[in-house]
Amino acid sequence: MQTRSPACTTAWTCGSITSVRGLARQILTSRYSKPLGFLACLSPFAFLFWRAYNGQLTANPVEFVQHFTGDWTLRFLLITLCITPLRKLLDLPDLIRFRRMLGLFAFFYVCLHFLTYLWPDQNFDLAGMWKDVAKRPFITVGFTGFVLLIPLALTSTKGWIRRLGGKRWQALHRLIYVIALCGVVHYYWLVKSDHRLPLLYGAILAVLLLYRLGASLLKPRPQMAAVATSPHADSAD
Repeated sequence: MQTRSPACTTAWTCGSITSVRGLARQILTSRYSKPLGFLACLSPFAFLFWRAYNGQLTANPVEFVQHFTGDWTLRFLLITLCITPLRKLLDLPDLIRFRRMLGLFAFFYVCLHFLTYLWPDQNFDLAGMWKDVAKRPFITVGFTGFVLLIPLALTSTKGWIRRLGGKRWQALHRLIYVIALCGVVHYYWLVKSDHRLPLLYGAILAVLLLYRLGASLLKPRPQMAAVATSPHADSAD
């Protein structure tokens, strides 16, 4: 029985990774990838509509829809935040093509979440809603996250990037971490007994925040990068 040498095994593994990465890039850059991604993001709403049409929204349909849309809001926020780490760790820069769509679907589901609260729950009683927001902390935190998400959705286009400038646009869109945190706290305070799911979302968000912090700390400063790339950099040693 023949065995591969360590060098051959390494070369074979690297070749396999390269092949898989190349296939992934072909899929991500395909003209069908975005339409399929759009349909995939819309599938939770289609599933909810199907259950509503068949009268399968449980004994408390308002609560079911609120929890369902709230869960998917958090999931899309976390998936959106995963795009940057994954594109760097997996060397798949084309993942960035889907970040805006994922973020807008997070906004779509949070709008459904809020509309369910405003319409069948509060019956468009704005005065009652404001009292609820002021008195119940989990609603206060959730409403804060919803309000903060609005400017991110409105400024998600390339035109707004040009108007605001790259740095200001990035600073504004870092609010997504605050919004996701608001969502996790909102969910945790809402749940009365089983906290496993909000804690799982919180753990994922914590990992993403730590990655962001680590990437910021390890990122070379402009002056240091300039010194490192200078032709006289070796003379300083």
